[in-house]
Formats: sequence, C-alpha cells, structure tokens
Amino acid sequence: MGSDEDWNMATDALKNALEELKLDYVINEGDGAFYGPKIDFHIKDTIGRTWQCGTIQLDFQLPQRFELEYVGEDGEKHRPIMIHRVIYGSLDRFIGLLIENFAGAFPLWLSPEQVRVLSLTDRNCDYANEIVAKLRSEGMRAEADNRNEKIGYKIREALNEKIPYLIIVGDEEEKNKTISIRGRGFENKSGLILDDFIKRLHEEIDSKKT
Repeated sequence: MGSDEDWNMATDALKNALEELKLDYVINEGDGAFYGPKIDFHIKDTIGRTWQCGTIQLDFQLPQRFELEYVGEDGEKHRPIMIHRVIYGSLDRFIGLLIENFAGAFPLWLSPEQVRVLSLTDRNCDYANEIVAKLRSEGMRAEADNRNEKIGYKIREALNEKIPYLIIVGDEEEKNKTISIRGRGFENKSGLILDDFIKRLHEEIDSKKT
C-alpha cells in the first residue's frame, strides 16, 4: 500500500531511530507489513534459536485511508503517522521463552511467588501469618504454608516449585522474633531479623539480579 516516497520516508525514519540509539540491525528486504516497514526484535533462546517478539511499525496508510487529521501548533490541519507497537508479540511465546531461559527458576524480581513462609508446627501459624502480612506490606509476593505437614515435606515441595526464598519459623524463632531462611544459591541462615531480610530483598529486586 502507498507510494514509494512514503515507504522510503518511513524506512529512513526507522533506520535513523536505530542509529541514534546505537542499536545494531540488519535489513530484511521485503519483510515489512503490507502498510509499512517495521522493526522486529528477535530474542535468542537457550539453544540458540531466535524468535520474533516485539515489533514497531510505521503506518502512513491507515491515517490516509480514514482521512485522519489533527490541528498542529501552527493552527493548521495535518495528517498523523500511526505507530504500531507490540511489546511482547505473542504473550504465550514470550512467557514460554522466559520459562525455558530460567528453567522455571525465576529471579526474585520476576518470580510470581517470591517468599514462602513455612510454619514448623500449628503453634507457629499466627507468627507465620504476621510475617506474610509484613512482607506484603513491603510489596513482596508472599504466601504462608500452614498445612499440618512435616517441615521436610513443605521444604521439598517449595524447592520443587523453585520459590526463591523460604522462611521457616518455629517456637525458637517466634520467641526471639527472628526468622530462619533458606534460598537458592546460598547457605541456610537462622536468627535473622525480618526487617534486615526485607532490606536485602529490596536490594536484590532493585538490582534486577538474575
């Protein structure tokens, strides 16, 4: 659709944007949409395949077809240029790539459940719920596991679900108002202050550590 002049202008505009941002690109002749050229963003998966996800397209044609106009600062009528922006492409494909890339073990900032609090006995359920409430008030995605199950079973299940951090609370932790933690990639720790642990979580989230 449209004139060669429009296509050349749109293509040059996309090239200039990429060059101004100092992004590497290659020209894929004939791969534009029928109404205009586009930038495709390809993501490489864990075995080296590339998948198209985000796209940005310049469309001169639809505003012309619909005779769209706006009044500029000069008080005159002008025809807009439409930008089509698709951030993820197919959301299912994008989520699939993420799951495959991290093998389900999402970094803390991305994990749907960031912290799980495990009560050692039924006596400790209220304390576990207190901790969850505090974590949630700090913006953390936290859940309590207060089931009447052995603690080893709860821990194995949470590790299999790849929860980044586990907090384990029993009588000693409740008495001293402390927590014991277990997480991916570091040794178990006990006798920690909850506020200190929350500070650590915020720092890890802010760093976008993977």
